[in-house]
Amino acid sequence: MTDRPVALVTGASSGIGSAIARSLAPTHDVLLAGRDEDSLAVLAAELPGSQPWPFDLTNVASADLGPLSRLDVLVHSAGIALLGPLGEATSDDWRKTFDVNVFAVAELTNLVLPQLRAAGGHVVLINSGAGLAANPGWGVYAASKFALRAYADALRGDEPTLRVTTVYPGRTATPMQQDVRRQEGGDYDPSKYIDPASVGRAVASAVLATPDAHITEINVRSRPH
Repeated sequence: MTDRPVALVTGASSGIGSAIARSLAPTHDVLLAGRDEDSLAVLAAELPGSQPWPFDLTNVASADLGPLSRLDVLVHSAGIALLGPLGEATSDDWRKTFDVNVFAVAELTNLVLPQLRAAGGHVVLINSGAGLAANPGWGVYAASKFALRAYADALRGDEPTLRVTTVYPGRTATPMQQDVRRQEGGDYDPSKYIDPASVGRAVASAVLATPDAHITEINVRSRPH
């Protein structure tokens, strides 16, 4: 790593996470967190100053972070979506969803709070339109994203020296969206959705805002075709 600010991006192996890593790489040394070691290695080779950081976010411990002496930006981009009517949702569906979308976020943030406080750092949470409105078939996922929104709001109040930004992307052309369309029983046409790079640029705009500005929320929606 260099003397540049350091950003840790979860879910960096694909989709929105990798797009955010690319948007931050010109100004930050980026730690690429995720479970797909091969994909992380490929992205790290593309982005000078970055390095793969493979670990399981649902079972993270301080030992996984190694000698992390500095952290300026933490981006929570990892997430899962399990769809279906609430009456068919199992306890395992609820646990898996909240483990990744909420509990892992809280645990990782707590582990790196000392470094973030020292830097007067920035936490970015990739939420969803489902974090603003719950639709039929999306109840479990929406509940986790409503919880994530509450977590971000509380963190912003509890840690006034940090900037905390929640990003609400609409449907984005990612592997996760492919899986969502499969669960919905529909076709996947990436041209109908937001380019992940657009979300990445939106995140970078918040991170690179002048020190007097605190961008607390960003909504990203696709334009009509």
